[in-house]
Amino acid sequence: MNTNIAGVQIILSALWVASMFVWQQGDVQRLYSGDFVPGEPKLGEMVSPGTLWMISAITMTIPVVMAILSLTLNHPVNRWANIVMGIFYTGYNLIGLPRYSSAYDRFLIFVGIVFTGLIVWYAWRWV
Repeated sequence: MNTNIAGVQIILSALWVASMFVWQQGDVQRLYSGDFVPGEPKLGEMVSPGTLWMISAITMTIPVVMAILSLTLNHPVNRWANIVMGIFYTGYNLIGLPRYSSAYDRFLIFVGIVFTGLIVWYAWRWV
C-alpha cells in the first residue's frame, strides 16, 4: 500500500472522478437508449419535483466536492471523509441496483460500486 500522502490523495480524487464519469455515462445512456421515460418513476408524487431535482443535484455534486477535498484536506479528516462518503455511495448504489433492468445500467452501477469500494479500502488502509 502506498502510504505516501500525496499518492493516496491523488488515487482517492481519481476514484471520485471515475465514479462521477461512470454515473454520468449511465444517465446519458439511459436518456439516449429510451430507458428513461419522463414522469417515471412517480417520485414526484412522493416528493415535489423541485425537491427531487435538488436531491439529484446534491447527490451528483458531493463526488465533485470529494474529488477536490481528497486533494486538500489534512490526513485524518480526509481519511474519514472518504470512508464515510465512500460507504454512503456504495450503499446508495447497492440500494438502487435492483431498480435498473438494463444490462449496461447494472454494469455501470457495479463499476461505480467497485470504485466507491476502492475509495473506502484506500482510505481505510491509509494510516
